[in-house]
Amino acid sequence: MLGLAGSTTLRGGYVGVERSLVSKAFLSGQQWCKSFCKGSSLKPRPVLPGGRHRVFASTSKKVFSVAAVPPPSRKSVDAPKQAHGFDLIKQEFVKEYDSDVLLYKHAKTGAQVLSLVNDDENKTFSAIFRTPVSNSQGVPHILEHSVLAGSKKYPMKEPFVELIKGSLNTFINAMTYPDRTLYPVASCNLQDYYNLVDVYLDAVFFPKCLSDRMIFEQEGWHYELDSEDSPLAFKGVVFNEMKGVYSSADSANYRAAMQSIFPDNNYRHDSGGNPEEIPNLTFEDFKNFHGSYYHPSNAKFWFYGNDAPVERLRILGGYLDQFEKRDVDSKVKKQPMLKEPRTVVDTYSAGEGEEKCFVSLNYLLSEEAFDTETGIAVGFLEYLLLGTPAAPLYKALNDSGLGESVTGFGIEDDMLQPFFGIGLKGVKPEDTDKVEKVIIDELKRLRKEGFAESAVEAAINTIEFSLRENNTGNFPRGLSLMTKVVAGWIYDKDPLEEIKWESPLANFKEKLASGEDVFGPLIQKYILDNPHKVVFKMEPDQSKAAAIEADEKKKLEDFRSKLETNDVESIVKSTTDLKVRQETPDPPEVLKLIPSLKLSDIPKEITKIPTAEDQEGGATFLTHDIFTNNILYLDMVLELRTVPENLLPLVPLFCEALTNMGTQSESFVELTERIGRKTGALSVFPYVTSKKGTKEPVAKIMVQGKSMKDKVGDMADLMRDILLTVNFNDADRFKQMVLETKSGLESGIVSGGNSFASMRLSAQRSTAGYVNELMGGLSYLEYIRELVDRVENDWSSVANDLESLRKILVNRQGAIINMTADEGTLTASRPALIGLLDALPSDDVAMANWSTLLPRVNEALTVPTQVNYVGKAINLYEDAGYELNGSANVIEKYLFTTWLWEKVRAVGGAYGCRVGLNHQSGQLCFTSYRDPNIQTTLDSYDGSAEFLRTLKMDDDAVTKAVIGAISDVDRHQLPDAKGFTALGRRLLGVTDEERQERRDQILSTKCSDFNNMADFMDSVKSDSARVVVVTSADAAKKYSEENPGFWEEKTVL
Repeated sequence: MLGLAGSTTLRGGYVGVERSLVSKAFLSGQQWCKSFCKGSSLKPRPVLPGGRHRVFASTSKKVFSVAAVPPPSRKSVDAPKQAHGFDLIKQEFVKEYDSDVLLYKHAKTGAQVLSLVNDDENKTFSAIFRTPVSNSQGVPHILEHSVLAGSKKYPMKEPFVELIKGSLNTFINAMTYPDRTLYPVASCNLQDYYNLVDVYLDAVFFPKCLSDRMIFEQEGWHYELDSEDSPLAFKGVVFNEMKGVYSSADSANYRAAMQSIFPDNNYRHDSGGNPEEIPNLTFEDFKNFHGSYYHPSNAKFWFYGNDAPVERLRILGGYLDQFEKRDVDSKVKKQPMLKEPRTVVDTYSAGEGEEKCFVSLNYLLSEEAFDTETGIAVGFLEYLLLGTPAAPLYKALNDSGLGESVTGFGIEDDMLQPFFGIGLKGVKPEDTDKVEKVIIDELKRLRKEGFAESAVEAAINTIEFSLRENNTGNFPRGLSLMTKVVAGWIYDKDPLEEIKWESPLANFKEKLASGEDVFGPLIQKYILDNPHKVVFKMEPDQSKAAAIEADEKKKLEDFRSKLETNDVESIVKSTTDLKVRQETPDPPEVLKLIPSLKLSDIPKEITKIPTAEDQEGGATFLTHDIFTNNILYLDMVLELRTVPENLLPLVPLFCEALTNMGTQSESFVELTERIGRKTGALSVFPYVTSKKGTKEPVAKIMVQGKSMKDKVGDMADLMRDILLTVNFNDADRFKQMVLETKSGLESGIVSGGNSFASMRLSAQRSTAGYVNELMGGLSYLEYIRELVDRVENDWSSVANDLESLRKILVNRQGAIINMTADEGTLTASRPALIGLLDALPSDDVAMANWSTLLPRVNEALTVPTQVNYVGKAINLYEDAGYELNGSANVIEKYLFTTWLWEKVRAVGGAYGCRVGLNHQSGQLCFTSYRDPNIQTTLDSYDGSAEFLRTLKMDDDAVTKAVIGAISDVDRHQLPDAKGFTALGRRLLGVTDEERQERRDQILSTKCSDFNNMADFMDSVKSDSARVVVVTSADAAKKYSEENPGFWEEKTVL
């Protein structure tokens, strides 16, 4: 992972085995960037379009549907039967995605090309290879990193980074799955898109890494020895990435649980690499893997968007024509079905005092992939079982009180054979045997009684709304669709079968409407009568992390003890040579080989979001007239600044409770089902940010929903009911929410410590930073731990606090109604929303006193981990007197893609790094991710100023940096995101005039701006800067011994 915090320019990582329901939704189209699932507890997954899970439904005796609005007419494609060495195999119009789908086959090599032609300007491409593994040395993962580190046509060190610097990409990435590797890119700019495709094709077929061992050593692993007296160490980007993955208990549980289901086939191995096995991978095996699988005869290619289909074939044919067809044995072996159940027990690295276990029930569902009809039924069954907090199996596990949160895969069918896993984490050792009974008993009950009609109807609306909306968030729609198609296509199934859902949906509805018992037999066959059952238990081991570290140390000591003097000298030389290579810039003439746009290709004017503002009923109405297919996207904004500081940590759970605890007239289950029946989604969350020019933060509660035009009144009624009549009397339900939150935070700080470090640093300097830390950082975790005891022993005080928050927050004074839809939907929706406002109290409430900040100290937050997350921050406005200029956008990204990338990632071996300037607060924060170092990373941060001061750039380099910055400013957005962005600008007082001024400054950035920024960046080395590191107790202790008094240590786990 290169960037952090949701960047879509990531590389290196893999879509591994712990594909929980959360991560599946992520892949299906929220904002998935290639990396491991972050190991959070399983939450009911949002249903998103384009995902592999085919969840379509109807009620028995009642057919419900979301009306589709016909898309604007588009001329059908006249596709040639042959072009540029390709033969057209199939052509079909897929109405579900308004796309002409062309399936071509390359005559010379047999490579298949799926080419979708439509009106989407966000064009996407991917090269796809089937890459099964026979060990856990991580070769496909290391290769996925390495092929993007220089190629025949683009021989610089990091073409991938050069593309990030100077491309308008909307997505650039690579993904390693257990049995396949994907290389996707996307861009709205046609020339930029073709540039990306060309660089990626050259990378996968003609990479430098096959002849340059140093790339393998940098991205995979190598022995590092700085001098003959230095300690020997393993280093490598993937090696350190996977040490971070293996430090996460959730990751360990997901991975080992899946491997227990597949004890005999390829999936028993870790394609990402086990850190204990990665150093066994040889350079020869690495090269042979590429030679075996990276061939057009083992490849599939995906194109999508509004560009010319014949041009796609011309570009691709230029590469494929250089190969001859050959037989490639990449078949994934099937796992034979077990004849009887098994129990498997493993351990995870636990912190001191941790005694809780993971327990799950796991099944291989079939020897064969599901047919379309069964896949639809099973996908729908999964949603009914686990899709919401009120789903019966999810609820039964929570209600059991045996664990802290639900965990597992759910039903997973995007690999060769479908499988299912569900269980609990945070289970006491004496209760582990009880979890299986809870699951089986509930499934038996559902087999006998079936699902409530109201639950089925809610599922229909939620799922069909999602399919028709096709809202994939920041993830390009084309790539979301690609991940769905590839899940069957990679096993040689018809790729079109995966995306034509209208007819199967209608047929399935008819079957349900006939009264047929669809789900009971599925539960019986695939779960209750299935002998391929694995009860998997993961027990805590407080000594495991130390044992792993000791084993690695012993391996290195044993290896070194066998070295002759000349061997030691050779490793020292190799270490030096690698660092020299990493720190030596590419010649300008080589860098110019990367295709790049010109400044003249960049629009000089900002893109404006249509916005109208008026007042009515004491509230501000913001409306955005944008085509949304008859969907209204709504944000109702309420004031948060009135909440006393002592109640702030309770706000996130208060927001969650509004939609998860029922009302005075509806149970939690009934409310959840009504939300599903009447809306596409409904959520409530806090929104807190600094505002430039004032210490006073912007602090709001967002009540957010979306519905079809004819159901806006129902959505308004729901918002009214949850705000005015939520029931805070269910202590058991609230306790479940608290425990899930606790579990997620404890998992998050191990797998994503960079975000905790960043929040901690912000909380030292700004009120908004402090409030966000109280509601999402370490302070929040500390509060949640205390809240568990309060809920158990003093529930009345908790209920009183929740009621106090409602009285304070539910107030239309200063409310904003933000609406995004077409003009007709906006007009039709307004009366219902005025009625909603009229139902709310209108009281004068004073603003609360928020004056606390965290102490300005350096901190080490210790958790069980094999890696570090290193944060350092300074406030450029307050500590250096910096005045914001648009050139900061350019400098910030350039610093990340050059100096930090080279020093922290390439040389240092960290999996990721980032620098970010908060334009509102002035906080400049550096963070690293899965980092083997602490001090050398801090030194790299401190060296940023001198790097900028001495930087020399020609016009081409500056232009590329400017274009890279503009790509972030001009991100492609779907309609709901546009409306919310406009709202954010309104809250922060950002005008179009100011935006245009910043854009002009970006476009006019010069090399001297980089040099001048160095004077402000000197403050990073000053006494005003602070450091927060998430690390292990041993690493913190060692650093403290070397740097006495530098930081305060805080044990988190």
